[in-house]
Amino acid sequence: MTRVGVLGANGRMGRVLIDACYQHANLALGFASVRKGSSFIGMDAGEIAGINKQYVTLSEITPRLIDNADVLIDFTLAEALADNLNIAIKSAKPIVIGTTGLNQEQLALIDLAAKQVPIVFAANYSVGVNLMLNLVKQAAKVMGEQADIEILEAHHRFKKDAPSGTAMAIGTAIAQTLGRNLSTCAVYGREGTTSERNKDTIGFATVRAGDIVGEHTVLFATLGERLEITHKASSRLTFANGALAAAEWIKNKPPGLYSMQDVLALN
Repeated sequence: MTRVGVLGANGRMGRVLIDACYQHANLALGFASVRKGSSFIGMDAGEIAGINKQYVTLSEITPRLIDNADVLIDFTLAEALADNLNIAIKSAKPIVIGTTGLNQEQLALIDLAAKQVPIVFAANYSVGVNLMLNLVKQAAKVMGEQADIEILEAHHRFKKDAPSGTAMAIGTAIAQTLGRNLSTCAVYGREGTTSERNKDTIGFATVRAGDIVGEHTVLFATLGERLEITHKASSRLTFANGALAAAEWIKNKPPGLYSMQDVLALN
């Protein structure tokens, strides 16, 4: 049995992770934490996750609380990453990170922390999306030099980063396959009168609306045909179940930085 500690338990993904833990036969919720001074402190995790069952009490993080978990899961905010990494290092606990919208400095912190504790870090924990990453690499090898490549993504109105971390991961996978630098070949949206499309660019288009969980489409378009690879998520449980699979997988791994490609043996 793997005990997981959910950081930021009152967030959208935190609540779904609690629900997913409850449904999982080989996992137990060791603790569910919220930020210091939160109005959620003292509430039951089952109540906020809509499980209708007493589970564990929401608490602020303490060393004693951390002892109740084998693996930490962090789907909080980018601003909390440094503190959460320090918690993992001080407690010598593996950590699964699903926070998106990280800058280069924060990504460097993950690399540094991975020298001391095992970390799974992924832009998306869906099995389907990680398979999609493999498929777009194959498509890029065959069509990438001839095709115009566009990445379209849609998420709910509350998402703060754009393009999504998943869209950026897809773009990075394609760019690396083609030997391009995404930071110089990416085009983020188009308006007004522009010059003819540069075939070596990778375009991104973003939609934020309603309660869309997550949709990603990659277009490989030539003058005679178009290949579309699409993934649509209909429930956040998809991501939560993937994160829990990562938590089980990393429990006894040595320090290092791992991805969902490693967890799913897709590398």
